[in-house]
Amino acid sequence: MIRFRNATEPEVELMLDWAAAEGWNPGLDDAAAFYAGDPGGFFVACENDAPVAAISVVNHSDNYAFLGLYIVRPSHRGRGIGFALWQRALEHAGDRVVGLDGVPAQQANYAASGFQHAGATTRFSGRVEADASRDIRVAGQNDIAALIDREAEASGARKPDYLTAWFTETASRKTLIDPGAFLTIRKCREGAKIGSLVAADATSALRLIRHAASVFGDTIIIDVPNRCEALTQLCRELQLIPVFETARMYRSGTMTGAGEFYAVATLELG
Repeated sequence: MIRFRNATEPEVELMLDWAAAEGWNPGLDDAAAFYAGDPGGFFVACENDAPVAAISVVNHSDNYAFLGLYIVRPSHRGRGIGFALWQRALEHAGDRVVGLDGVPAQQANYAASGFQHAGATTRFSGRVEADASRDIRVAGQNDIAALIDREAEASGARKPDYLTAWFTETASRKTLIDPGAFLTIRKCREGAKIGSLVAADATSALRLIRHAASVFGDTIIIDVPNRCEALTQLCRELQLIPVFETARMYRSGTMTGAGEFYAVATLELG
């Protein structure tokens, strides 16, 4: 018998292990920050008390939620378990706008559930020449409120609980501030991912990226919305390789950000 329930924080760690097995390459320290975003927003389907499917629908604010980590174990696919869990989890969002970053194989299914295509995100990866800058510092607790505001302007949606945890320094995740710009870099199962990134121009974005490469190694990954043509061009100038593309999709509305130099924090929580 299949039973649906909220996931515990250790089970969010399990969900990320499943994501790693699917090739999604999560960060080493993602689970705690994800869970802090909305402890009631993670769900599992269990058979004999063992999780066999998972999903997150994290309520970031009164009007916005984000769906991710939708995974059914290979042994339990094709039985309708995932879709039943999907429907149950979406109830958590209520009448909020819900966003997601959909892989190509699932986009038609998402559209059938009322999600509409609103853009795309390209993942770039490669080695970047490291260059530490004395003008760049690690963010502290007193910086976080302003960083959340800047990220909301760039992304179009406020995510205060998630980003308060995300911008708090850990051994494997640091947020770096350059005058007028910032980015977060974190160690992943392979390489290091940059995101969020918010900058006013190519000069500050490049300085931050090169500095970030000196923090956790020079192989980096960055998820860039296709609307951010200037940052896309900078990634190509750095000879980063497009690895794959996801579709940004929304249900019950859209969220629109501003700025040419913005990278997504994660494809799992937006």
